[in-house]
Amino acid sequence: MLWLAGILVSLAGNSVFYFALGWAASEHGGTVAGLTLSAITLPRVLLLLIGGAVSDRFSARRVLITGDAAMLVFSLLLATVTYHLGAPPLLLITAGIAVGVVDAFYLPASGSMPRRLVEKEQLPRALSLRQIGGQVVNMGGGPLGGVLVGLAGLAGAALVNAATFALTLLVLVAVRPRDHVPPSGPSSLLNDAIDGVRVAFSHAVLRPGLCLTGAAAGLLLPVLPLLLPLLARQEQWGAGATGLVIGAQGVGMVAVTAVVVKRGPLGRPGLLSANALALAGAGVLVLALAPGVATATTAALVIGVGNGMFSAHIAPLILTATPASHLSRVQAVLVLVQSLALLLMNNLLGTLADLEGPTVVTAACATLLVGVGLLGLASGPLRRDRTGLAPRADSANNPNA
Repeated sequence: MLWLAGILVSLAGNSVFYFALGWAASEHGGTVAGLTLSAITLPRVLLLLIGGAVSDRFSARRVLITGDAAMLVFSLLLATVTYHLGAPPLLLITAGIAVGVVDAFYLPASGSMPRRLVEKEQLPRALSLRQIGGQVVNMGGGPLGGVLVGLAGLAGAALVNAATFALTLLVLVAVRPRDHVPPSGPSSLLNDAIDGVRVAFSHAVLRPGLCLTGAAAGLLLPVLPLLLPLLARQEQWGAGATGLVIGAQGVGMVAVTAVVVKRGPLGRPGLLSANALALAGAGVLVLALAPGVATATTAALVIGVGNGMFSAHIAPLILTATPASHLSRVQAVLVLVQSLALLLMNNLLGTLADLEGPTVVTAACATLLVGVGLLGLASGPLRRDRTGLAPRADSANNPNA
């Protein structure tokens, strides 16, 4: 819980800072804004696998402490420079690169920490609690960032970000994981990174789990931020009604995740994850064909339930199935799969929506989501996995069962 509090504080600081960075970049036009966002994404994607290998070799805790200390110093330096010189494009792009590089090492280490801090049986609840906290922080980060930027600009946002990194650094110094399993045998970081990819895609449970996660990132995540506004403009629903639809999705996600926090996993996680994607796909199809705001809001609620059920069960499944020696490397592969899928599909779906219309593209996403969910059910190891569930009575009484 102490680690979770520190991570959520850090996430709040990041939300404020990302808003401030994007806002400052937009003052120089779309090209600079696009370059600034790309400056974050590109080094993150290029270095993720190496970041996971470093974390597994030198310990996730040390990587997190180093990352927080580096970002604390950088945020203070950025606040000082922007206060005196403003926010020229080169400075903004440099800031984006620094954030992307640190993220490449920080994200795999952070993703592996719940497995290092709690027993496997508690992972579903622990990850669901983190997800709820993240949802709340993300909902408040944008408005808070807007107020702060209006009062103190990018320099003020950087100072707030520095304060959150300082607090998180103190938490990480106090928190110590239960154990650390070093990788076996000496090898180069590149070989360690490649080995992480090999383990991820050769494992009977991890491989279909990662494929489902990539499909969710590419086909489900872009629906509300990208396709819904296009549908709303086509149907002339208005900004307020569109916000209501997005809010319904958040309600569905938080409701399911809260149930998992209280009760633990709702069933076999692989089976539920595959079915959850199909359920979300059905909700996306209703959204594509919705005749009005009421139907669209109901569809978004269904999408949120499916998305929440998927996220609450696939994350602990992947983390538990990962060998202890490859925790951060598999998390790096997971983040990479999500990032590449989202990066590709955001651009592809936007282009197709211009050519074919948002209704057709949204319906296509729905069909593919249902199809991927059904394909996931074809994987026996994924379907039968009982991560987080109590052993069945016959297995407990018969060790050979």
